[in-house]
Amino acid sequence: MGWEFWIDRGGTFTDIVAVTPDGELKTLKLLSEHPERYADAAIAGIKSILGVAFGDPIPAASVDAIKMGTTVATNALLERKGARTLLVVNRGFADVLKIGTQARPRLFDLDIRLPTPLYERVFESAARVTAEGVEIEPVDAAAAHAAFRRARSEGMQSCAIALIHAWQFPAQERELAALARAAGFERVSVSHEVSPLLGMVARGATTVVDAYLSPVLRRYVEQLAAEVAGVPLLFMQSNGGLVDAAAFQGKDARQAASSAPHARRRRRDSRTSSVSTWAARRPTLRCMPARSSAPSTQRLPGCACALQ
Repeated sequence: MGWEFWIDRGGTFTDIVAVTPDGELKTLKLLSEHPERYADAAIAGIKSILGVAFGDPIPAASVDAIKMGTTVATNALLERKGARTLLVVNRGFADVLKIGTQARPRLFDLDIRLPTPLYERVFESAARVTAEGVEIEPVDAAAAHAAFRRARSEGMQSCAIALIHAWQFPAQERELAALARAAGFERVSVSHEVSPLLGMVARGATTVVDAYLSPVLRRYVEQLAAEVAGVPLLFMQSNGGLVDAAAFQGKDARQAASSAPHARRRRRDSRTSSVSTWAARRPTLRCMPARSSAPSTQRLPGCACALQ
């Protein structure tokens, strides 16, 4: 039996709990950022507890597992330091995530200030299928290729793709994703993989978060994994479960990312709220059947909320 390390890497402090091979607990607290002494607090803490010099590698044979929670993604969101992101939607739906579900926590507020979207630009692609999966407009591959090349030439790093009905019929998203990857985006997030659920607003918002945060998160994870090569490295997800470092993505931190802007706004001004992030966490209602006696708060078939 070897060492185990449990680490909480926050924005200010990094807390480390180590379990020795004999079952004894050891703890250490370090500043998360201290470039004069070390490049990464988690690695520095592990080496300090093991008695390894900072310049020497961690002995993989002595460590059974490293389990870690980090606010790297949440901090990137709060500080708006995520990847420059292009959002791809169906033609005519450029503002679908800005509009959201039109649900407002404070109905009578006159001065509604929406947060700036995480995506920098929207590309409206010619692509459409019906709710039954019948293609009524094919993907315009030439236009998409040109738009992706232009976005990359202007420094866009990530591409988030969210199309109507793609949760069930993802062929057009896959076609666009292939074109985006060929254009050289660092991250391509597609809604049917990130959040394969009914409701374009919630699905699209989650996909944007994944595209925006994944490059930042992956850079940190890969840097850490390189330092502990040969040691099982697990990260805590927003659902409380652990996932292998190789599979840890921006979407796995989406719950914290979605709620973080709310906490900041409540501290700054209790009268305002983040409509788009609130909507992203709400389930999207399907329209009521025409024969039902729907209350006035429900929308009937044919309305704009019938986006899946």
